[in-house]
Amino acid sequence: MDNKVKNALEAGIASYASIENIESAEFLAALNEAFELESPFMAKVAAMDVVFDDYQSFEELRELSFDLLMINFFAEDVQKLEEDYLDSPEWEQIEEDTLDRGTELLNVFLYLKECADDEIEADLDDYLKEFLLVEEDEFQDEHRIYEKVIANQILVESDYSEIAKVGKTVGPMDELYELFNPMLSFFYEQNPTSAQFEEFTSNAANKAYETAVYHVIVNFNK
Repeated sequence: MDNKVKNALEAGIASYASIENIESAEFLAALNEAFELESPFMAKVAAMDVVFDDYQSFEELRELSFDLLMINFFAEDVQKLEEDYLDSPEWEQIEEDTLDRGTELLNVFLYLKECADDEIEADLDDYLKEFLLVEEDEFQDEHRIYEKVIANQILVESDYSEIAKVGKTVGPMDELYELFNPMLSFFYEQNPTSAQFEEFTSNAANKAYETAVYHVIVNFNK
């Protein structure tokens, strides 16, 4: 498993389990096993889903885990496949079959991977304009999804309480529901201390999930 993915997965699960006061060792071991299978991508997805079916108390993290499984595939598994695999009919079918899986965090992970490759620091304006291309006419879906982020970019110069306050206005039908707060908080503070994590949690609406997401992004970026 890619080290960034492993660190992010472990940190997110540990954070979630701590706040929910549940045991995570067996769940994490089973999930690691699924991630490390020498199998096609969809077989790994199936194995991951079995783990979540067996450990229902972590259900909230299923799609976040899918995002990490996907970025792990791009970072590790693709290297073992044919050079043009991502242009193959097989991969096109996988994309079709997983359209309803994962969250917008996959784009964040892809962006952070690109930042690491280019040795540049992650920046919200760069993410929106240069990576997601939200100002381009042909990328208006991204503009719609990130509309509230675009309108509130100034929040990265505020604090956790202000970010959380706006985050609570994002509704359940929005793609950034419960992601707005940890995503914007990451661009506000990319290397939070323990005290800052506690401050973030105290302001979060869904404390366990949002804090887990924040831990995942921060640790993937290390």
